[in-house]
Amino acid sequence: MKTSMSKLTKAISCAIAASAVSTIAITLPALAQENAEELKAEKIIVTGTRMTNRSAADSPVPVDVISGEEFRQNSSADVQDMLRTAVPSFDINSQPISDAATIVRPANLRGLSPDNVLVLLNGKRRHRGSIISFLGGGISDGAQGVDISAIPSMALKQVEVLRDGASSQYGSDAIAGVLNFILKDDAEGFEVQARYGSTYEGDGDNFIISANGGLPLGDAGFVNITAEMREVDGTIRSVVRDDVAFQIANGYTAVSDFELINTYTNEVPQYWGQPDVEDDIKFFVNSEFDISEQATAYLFGNYGERMVTGGFFYRNVVGGPSGQRGGVYRGPLVDPTTGLRADDGVPSVLVGDLDGLGAGGACIDGIPLGGQGGVNPDPAFLAQVTADANCFSFIETIPAGFVPRFGGTNEDTAITIGVKGDLRIGNGLYYDVSAQQGSNRTDFFINNSINASLGPDTPRNFVPGGQKQSETLFNANFVYTQDVGLYSDLNIAFGAEYREEEFDLYAGDAASFALGPLASQGFASSSNGFGGFPETTTASQDSTAFYIDLEADVTENLTLQTAIRAEDFSEFGNTTDFKLAGIYHLTDEVRLRAAYSTGFHAPTAGQANITNVTTQNVGGVLIDQGTLPLSSVAGQLAADFVESAGNGRPELGPEEAVNFSFGIGFEVAGTNWTVDYYNIELTDRVALGANVDFLDALNFAGGGANFGTVSEALTSLDAQGTINRQDFIGLDDLSQFRFFSNSFDTTTTGIDIVGNINFDFMGGDSRITVAANYNKTEVDSVGDVNPISAGRVNAIEDLLPNTRANVSWSHTDGNIRTLLRANYYGGWDDTGNGVNGIGAEVLVDAQVAYQYSDQVEFVLGVDNLFDAYPEENPGAGGSGQLYSEASPFGFNGGTWYLQAKYTY
Repeated sequence: MKTSMSKLTKAISCAIAASAVSTIAITLPALAQENAEELKAEKIIVTGTRMTNRSAADSPVPVDVISGEEFRQNSSADVQDMLRTAVPSFDINSQPISDAATIVRPANLRGLSPDNVLVLLNGKRRHRGSIISFLGGGISDGAQGVDISAIPSMALKQVEVLRDGASSQYGSDAIAGVLNFILKDDAEGFEVQARYGSTYEGDGDNFIISANGGLPLGDAGFVNITAEMREVDGTIRSVVRDDVAFQIANGYTAVSDFELINTYTNEVPQYWGQPDVEDDIKFFVNSEFDISEQATAYLFGNYGERMVTGGFFYRNVVGGPSGQRGGVYRGPLVDPTTGLRADDGVPSVLVGDLDGLGAGGACIDGIPLGGQGGVNPDPAFLAQVTADANCFSFIETIPAGFVPRFGGTNEDTAITIGVKGDLRIGNGLYYDVSAQQGSNRTDFFINNSINASLGPDTPRNFVPGGQKQSETLFNANFVYTQDVGLYSDLNIAFGAEYREEEFDLYAGDAASFALGPLASQGFASSSNGFGGFPETTTASQDSTAFYIDLEADVTENLTLQTAIRAEDFSEFGNTTDFKLAGIYHLTDEVRLRAAYSTGFHAPTAGQANITNVTTQNVGGVLIDQGTLPLSSVAGQLAADFVESAGNGRPELGPEEAVNFSFGIGFEVAGTNWTVDYYNIELTDRVALGANVDFLDALNFAGGGANFGTVSEALTSLDAQGTINRQDFIGLDDLSQFRFFSNSFDTTTTGIDIVGNINFDFMGGDSRITVAANYNKTEVDSVGDVNPISAGRVNAIEDLLPNTRANVSWSHTDGNIRTLLRANYYGGWDDTGNGVNGIGAEVLVDAQVAYQYSDQVEFVLGVDNLFDAYPEENPGAGGSGQLYSEASPFGFNGGTWYLQAKYTY
């Protein structure tokens, strides 16, 4: 049914998109000349320039200005999803099963990592989120970006999107562009909004209640307050897994009781879909107060919290296409008559000896599997294990398998205080001095799981620990204008910044990382699916920067801008970056612009210092794998070992970028268009490398020794004075580890097209906006020292559509306002899930608003009007995932919403 409907809806969607484009062509001759004047109305920007009167149309680099009302015209209440609709080069996915990335979703601008876009709030750098995305879909692996979803849309006056590199103006991360969220500054008025929505399937119910109000502070200031509360129910877009169906078909009846498998739903034995978001509360304040004619004090900040819960994959009991879950159910090959190990035996369910091997009573090695399909536990041996209190198998207590539910609670806080004004020196020395502190903390939980090594004593729910990112910034910015004989005064901006960041890792409960008594018998340790952090650690770094920024109208038609910034990092040394940009007005209707700049992204304190050790079952062998800092003693030992292969020494430092762009802006027949080409060369990108064998590295440190175990190697090397044993505390059982280092190079090229048309239509006012983006990233080098995998190369190059576009038509006639929007997503590949050649899709959104009175408005809207879905995974039964989680427009199908707004 979905397949046939998909063909129909695609045809209708494409027809609507085509009709919108044809409307442009039909409308052009009929546009009144006065509408051209409306298009020229200046939108003053504060992003990408430090001049006080620069408009977006006259900016040397492209800057999009999106009003708060335009921004909120879709069904989602999450700012990141709103950005996906408003900015074609911005991508965000649902992340249904992505470990911590489910809680703080990684976003991509121009196909680059979340680390490569700078986020500002009121022009000030926003602190990062606490999550390092170890599962980032290939594009965002290892990234630590800003938690944009902590910002409530109701608080926004407008959003400015700088589509160019700006590291020389703002510092680290401004490679793909800059997102500047500008808060409302009304000193009066009150607005409250309530919205409820759901999917066509009847799940994913969501509601949001938000309010904003402005109050005067006497005659000299204002305070603007926003509060928001929302909840989003999860969706189910999974199918019965092949291994579950196989077990049922072959008589393993315990699995047919789906409620035992997954308490979330009794429809399918796996949670897979949009995560649940509960208790999502946001509070923002923005205020200013004139201290004197020369000084204005300001304060803005926020507090927010939410709980996000996603799913993990099903843990198989007795076999099937994906096999049994290792470290929990999968036992060795055993003799079907004795239950003891035998190389030519049959598969079994793992059995543990609770008083230890060789002590007290003995247990069989595994419960033989046989019968129909070879999946049914031998009832006699099962009864024997159940009857013996010394013998234990998880088939006794959890016979249907289990599906962990993973999530976390997130808390975000920030405050910025400052003073700005004019010192009235010469032409005026404008200043802005500020201090800010922000933090983002996530505390994890995993429920319906086990620590298998604890056997029957394992808890089912765990607290694996938490992560926190804290940042403190001090800024001093100055602007001075000087007449130097040019068409305008020379705008001289200069300043300094000190930034300190700290990354804290909090220990989990003991059971979440314990190496229990059954660990030596093949049972996995730690909370299954997401192991706990064994200790609390803190890492920090700081940087100091100085910049100068010059801009002027050299002639009536030519504007030039240049900037240079020098920054010194405590951990990574110095970097200096510059920018040169200009715009030339050929005529009043045509202008050319171009920019060339260098940029950088410095690794975060978390990336440089995170320590995370987990126990994994690799090939039936229980081993400890870790992520360790390259700067640690163990990391440097590994660097020596890697260097010995002759490919160079791994290092961790800033990514380096070179941005080049040029474009044209023109007005024709009352319409306004910009076309911009960009090229971003990014070298020495930060990546997590392949695992290093710890024992091999220690043997190399010993001059080619042949130690039998890590513990033996550490003891011997300490005795020889080669290492200090204290530097390796807690690593005796470590088999493999990896680290962050600079690795691969990429080149990103693309074209942005933006256009808008205002016109009269059927007695009302209409506006058509067009935004399109073509973006292509190619991996120039996978790296010599620490190469990335072929799978990650495929993700970087093909996981996102190369082409995105939307055409919106809004119309206002009296009390009625309508919106029709066609969103185009080009083809893409999901090689990791074996889904390649996924075709293009067009989604259509519609909205009708009725202004009941001056204060009350009602809105009915639908996103994805024709219920389009991405193509189904051909191997959906293997993982239970009906659609690719990397779908650029999600996988929920059509959604509707009702909204009421009261304004006073």
